[in-house]
Amino acid sequence: MPELPEVQTVVNNLTPLIIDHTIKNIDVYYPKMIQNDLDEFTNTLKGLKFTGIRRRGKYILFDLNHGKTLISHLRMEGKYSVLESSDQIPKHTHVVFNFDNGQRLAYHDTRKFGRMHLVDTSKVDVTKEIKKLGLEPFDKSFTGDALYQLLEKKKGKIKVVLLSQEVVVGLGNIYVDEVLYYAKIHPASIANHLTKEDAELICEGSKKILKSAIKYGGTTIFSFKNANGQIGHFQDHLKVHSQDGKTCERDGNPISKIKLDGRSTYFCSKCQILK
Repeated sequence: MPELPEVQTVVNNLTPLIIDHTIKNIDVYYPKMIQNDLDEFTNTLKGLKFTGIRRRGKYILFDLNHGKTLISHLRMEGKYSVLESSDQIPKHTHVVFNFDNGQRLAYHDTRKFGRMHLVDTSKVDVTKEIKKLGLEPFDKSFTGDALYQLLEKKKGKIKVVLLSQEVVVGLGNIYVDEVLYYAKIHPASIANHLTKEDAELICEGSKKILKSAIKYGGTTIFSFKNANGQIGHFQDHLKVHSQDGKTCERDGNPISKIKLDGRSTYFCSKCQILK
């Protein structure tokens, strides 16, 4: 599933390609992806112009004129691409936004898990998708102290808590493993057992690792590609995730792999302390 760096990469790539483009009409080939009434969705979007693209957690927010915002979640396999009028529509394309200049914004998704929800821009923060989300890693409000106060109330395993998106957003399976390795914390540690220093290291590691991942265009382990059809390259810089059998660069101990809450989890059993 695309995580914060991958979603931010898509936002960065799409911004110069579709801003100020006006939607002539929309073709929807898989109506279940649309959380609105289908006719309302297509009729409302017709004639609107993309004015901005931003990210909240793992959601892409397409702002349009007349006070509308399209909330999009890529889920496991979702991808956007901008096509010229002569380009063939890719296989597994389920929604196409046709622009008045002949270009098209195509959404393709092999597993059909992606979702789109058109809402009033003024109500984005209170929609069921967005209102439950935690702190943004790059916001000033995301500090070690703020994280520690949130973790004090959590009795679950730290990896599961970070994956929930209710404390901090954008960290999926890959980046939680990397952040906990940076902080030297065992992924099965209980969240409210962690110290302020632990919380500070998680905060620091989240910012550094996510920033680096964005720099490298995200992580491609299975199928992620950005809006320009390019893969990410942060997989070449992973310290523990998918590195089972290799050795920890800090102490030479073999990287371990376990299942934690159904998710493949990678860590060093020597330097990542269970708390």
